[in-house]
Amino acid sequence: MEEPRTEAKQVAKNLSVVRTQINTPEYGKLPPQAVDLEEAVIGALMLDKEALTDVIDILKKESFYKEDHQLIYEAILDLFQRSEPIDILTVTQELKKKGTLEQVGGPFYIAQLTNRVASSANVEFHARIISQKHIQRELIKISSETIKSAYDETVDVFDLLDQAEARLFEVAEGNIRKSYDDMNKLLHKAIKQLEIISKQDGTSGVPTGFMNLDRVTGGFQKSDMIVLAARPGMGKTAFVLSLARNSAVDYKKGVAVFSLEMSSLQLVNRLIASETEIAAEKLKKGNLEPHEWEQLNARIGKLTNAPIYINDTPGLSVFELRAQCRRLKAEKDIQMVIIDYLQLMSAGTGEGKGNREQEISTISRAIKGIAKELDIPIIALSQLSRAVETRGGDKKPMLSDLRESGAIEQDADMVMFIYRPEYYNLTEDADGNSTAGMAELIIAKHRNGSTEDVKIRFVNHLAKFTNWDNDNFDKSAAPQGPQIEDNYGTKILQSSKWDSTDEDDTEAPF
Repeated sequence: MEEPRTEAKQVAKNLSVVRTQINTPEYGKLPPQAVDLEEAVIGALMLDKEALTDVIDILKKESFYKEDHQLIYEAILDLFQRSEPIDILTVTQELKKKGTLEQVGGPFYIAQLTNRVASSANVEFHARIISQKHIQRELIKISSETIKSAYDETVDVFDLLDQAEARLFEVAEGNIRKSYDDMNKLLHKAIKQLEIISKQDGTSGVPTGFMNLDRVTGGFQKSDMIVLAARPGMGKTAFVLSLARNSAVDYKKGVAVFSLEMSSLQLVNRLIASETEIAAEKLKKGNLEPHEWEQLNARIGKLTNAPIYINDTPGLSVFELRAQCRRLKAEKDIQMVIIDYLQLMSAGTGEGKGNREQEISTISRAIKGIAKELDIPIIALSQLSRAVETRGGDKKPMLSDLRESGAIEQDADMVMFIYRPEYYNLTEDADGNSTAGMAELIIAKHRNGSTEDVKIRFVNHLAKFTNWDNDNFDKSAAPQGPQIEDNYGTKILQSSKWDSTDEDDTEAPF
């Protein structure tokens, strides 16, 4: 009796060892798959010619786990593109033409696939499960390669991080697609939006604080990519900072600023100069009078709680930008993004790397994609080519002056130029009026509205832009210490004179 018991114990021990081996990395794991559903889907495609329209946006060739099924699905797609019938006979003939019929199991296997399913009623549901299994396999593959590279001491950790993020982004872009919206839902959504706009004085987007600009645009619209271009020193950064301040302080809209050229502290100092109306040069040197310290402390309160978030990472890639924007949208509910400026960004790894024109095209397309994904306007600053300097006349910029203009102009929903006659020493306009402090926003492209020239005012010593009819300060002479009110109604003295910036400041890029 002892011998059978001993044998049974040994069998149990062997089974225990097998179970342990199955759950160890050495034994390996079976990749996520749904072969039975793959057979059902392909069978349904050959039974019902309408079934392919339900799955063609969900499944790719690579979505199938078995290589045989990939080849059959590829043959079905080829027949569909040529508008030919799809059934057992045509698919078999197509595979024979490609020379892969015997590789997939011959005519018998093709015929057997139609027996796996009774109808195509659930083909879309089955296709989504197949797609999910494919995404799981891709994530496992990326994760495994990332883990392997992470153990390699010769691999740069930031390059690895960028590559991993890029590949994850490719998986998301390639597999997650938005479905269509029917007219009933869209009309209901549009009417609801009109009701909201009617209560907001016609401003449907993010207000800029520039009345004439908001009149033309209705505020910067959701999902729009706005390109703001100008020559160095014309005031690009000054304008977007003024715009960010107006949106965040006056309208409580969260604004993210990605500054690739200036540090976050430099931008904050400009915001302080703009808000307190103390010359930037005095703030830089710190030689403030006692009443200016009072003025600074009284006015700085508005900026303290302003929902402005600044990132000054140099050489920012589009993958880092997407990740940061997603995080800020989720955590801070930002309503607008500003990028200063587009040509300083990098495409990261992958498409467009190396060729600058292709890289700018990739960056531009990615920015438009982020705007659509997060449903917010993105303002991207851009440089102009030197061609505008060699042109005669008033040297007003045109769309052809954009650097790498093809991709940028194509992707942008709106293109604006900043033009200041003073920059070119033009002291009078065509009517003989002084151009001191005058600036124009030239809307050269407006996909959803009219193109106009909007007049605004540039305050040089404060590096800020205001509405053209802003009469809060005298441009012809220095104010003689008038009293102003702070946010709490307290009377304080304004600076007795406006200090103009020195030569270094006037040449610094805005």
